[in-house]
Amino acid sequence: MSGGTIISLAVLICGSTFGEIAMTYGMKATGEPARLRPKPLLIFLGRAVCKRMVLGGDSTDGTVVLCVIGTAVVGAGQLCDSGVGAELRGGNTGREIYLKEEVNAARWAGVILVCIGVALVAAG
Repeated sequence: MSGGTIISLAVLICGSTFGEIAMTYGMKATGEPARLRPKPLLIFLGRAVCKRMVLGGDSTDGTVVLCVIGTAVVGAGQLCDSGVGAELRGGNTGREIYLKEEVNAARWAGVILVCIGVALVAAG
């Protein structure tokens, strides 16, 4: 495994996890629209776009998409699959620690099933 691939995989895992947690944190801070009419929705959208955590999560997710495209181009698609499993574990852990969400056993079981599936696909 080359150094560039390791860096690409680290950007994939850390960036995707941070982006997801930042977006969730920002949207929790923004709240929800008062009504589903055009004017309240536009006001809500304006508040959401002005939140730093929402914008940070968006830009980080964009970086992750470019990272996945780059690793797929160089033929390291199996490493992207491994990164997805690690990102799911990191995302659930981040939800518990930073967002103080209660992650139930069914969600952890789903993460474990995805990680097993990713391992089977990577094995061939």
